[in-house]
Parts: sequence; structure tokens; C-alpha cells
Amino acid sequence: MKAVRIHEYGGPEALRYEEVPTPQPGEGQALVRLHAIGVNFVDIYMRMGQGIYRPPLPFIPGQEGAGVVEAVGPGVAEFAPGDRVAYFGVTGSYAEYAVVPVGRLVKLPENIDFKLAAAVMLQGVTAHYLTHSTYPLKPGDTCLVHAAAGGVGLLLVQIAKRRGARVIGTVSTREKAELARSVGADEIILYTEQDFEAEVRRLTDGRGLQVVYDSVGQATFDKGLNCLAPRGYMVLYGQSSGPVGPIDPQILNVKGSLFLTRPTSAHYTLTREEYLWRCNDILGWVASGELKVHIGAEFPLAEAAEAHRRLAGRQTTGKVLLIP
Repeated sequence: MKAVRIHEYGGPEALRYEEVPTPQPGEGQALVRLHAIGVNFVDIYMRMGQGIYRPPLPFIPGQEGAGVVEAVGPGVAEFAPGDRVAYFGVTGSYAEYAVVPVGRLVKLPENIDFKLAAAVMLQGVTAHYLTHSTYPLKPGDTCLVHAAAGGVGLLLVQIAKRRGARVIGTVSTREKAELARSVGADEIILYTEQDFEAEVRRLTDGRGLQVVYDSVGQATFDKGLNCLAPRGYMVLYGQSSGPVGPIDPQILNVKGSLFLTRPTSAHYTLTREEYLWRCNDILGWVASGELKVHIGAEFPLAEAAEAHRRLAGRQTTGKVLLIP
């Protein structure tokens, strides 16, 4: 099969499109022929070997895909060849085929195609756990969503509105501002022209926010802490601008007895039941039209390097997909 592999950590040029053996499913696994593959910032972190994201070399990157079950291994009863499925959280999706533990597979509703499924699994579940569990939003809360026109951002805005929160989003361009507004953001801060900290203070009459959802990291973290109300939550779930440096925990006291957490999807899908709860909520909302998914760009699998360049350069909105 054709796949993209990484033989050494580095820039987009480290992504090599090459021929590799087609894997075979073992016990409790299924072989999935992939029709659409999600591209996420975690793929960039792994390509660079950044921090904790250092898989053994060589490896096939990618955490998310959708397609058709081709074969199943011993002991698999829940899935059969021909089933339309999607998954996330299993490394190796930048390929024509992937072997996936059946505990990570979900069957797709009839009216959700492969591109939609690959576009919403990881980012949708991320938005779900952030708003339902990391800081459970409630009516009357105000939240700040950084990168509000990005893949997670657009979903996060919509789900936060579902839960009754007021949503302030930050974006870099007027086009992205319109996109974030179109899915329900109450206020938009154009951070390339406005100081987001000052704007948040103005928009909250100096009271501050209950929660900041920050996927940007280094460039936004310090000012984000200043935006929080007493006992507010800094939810740092990404680092697209680079990792946040060490901090003195006493800062959290001084700024209002704040909470700081660095969540990841693996810890919010620890059981099959929790995984299905989040996936089925997201897929159900998409199937019913309650949750809009914006696919901003599609690339052939062979052009994975260009997909990474565009995503890292903030030249995309919504979801980026690879198509085998």
C-alpha cells in the first residue's frame, strides 16, 4: 500500500510518500481501507518530535480516519467486512489501510460520509470533553475560544452555545471572523489588530471569564491568565505557537486562585463507554444538522507535506483532510 512515513523528526519534508507492506489485523483488530484522513496539530508535533510527542522511528503519522472494514482479526464480533467506520486516537492513518483496535471504531450513521466523519472525530470529541468535562459550561458562563475559526474552534463555539455560554472568539483575519460568527460566536476579537486581554476586560466589564480554551500556547498563555475571573479555568489543550514555559504555581494564587489543566483526549476516553458517549453525541449532532462541520482544505495523501505547511502557517480554516 501507499503510505506517508517519517524516518527522522523534522519539517514537512520529513513526510515521505512510499510503498509499505499492507498490515494485517490481529486479535481484536480490524483492517480499514481509508477513504478520508484527518490532519491535526498533534501530527505536526509528532513529525517534529516535540516534547512528549516522539514515536519510535520510522512511523506512519495520523490519528484519525474513516473508511470501510476490509477484514477482521480473531475474536471480533461487533464489526464485519463492509461496515462503514471511523476512529481516532490510533497512530498510523496517513495510509491507504490501517489496522485499528475495534475498541476505537464506531459505525457511521448512513447520512454521514467519510469526509465528514474524518473531519469531526478527533476535533469533535475534543470540543465535547472540553465543554462537558474539563470545564462543564453552564448558562451564564463566558468563555474565550482561541483560534475560533480553526477545526476545533468552530466546533467548540457551537457546542459552547449549545450549553448556554456566551462565546468570545479570537481570530487573525476578517474572513475568519465572519466564519466564527456564522456558527454562533457572540463576540470576535481580531488579535492582529486588537489586544485580546484588553478586549476581554472591556467585553466582560472587567469581571473576566469563567474559562479560557487555549490551543495556541506560548503566544497567548500569559495574557489568557489575566482574562480569568477569580477561580477561573485555564484549559490549555494545544501549543500551535510553541510550548508554554515553566510557571510558578503561586501565579495562580495571585491572579485569583485559578485552575490550570493540560488535558488530552486519551484521558477523556478511558473506557469504551466514555469513547462511545462522546463519539455518538458528536456524530448524532452532525447527522441531525445541529453541528456544522467546515472542511477547509483537502489534499491527496501524497501531498501531506503541503497540508502540514498550510496548517502550521495558519492558512486554513476548519478541517484539513488527506484523501488516499
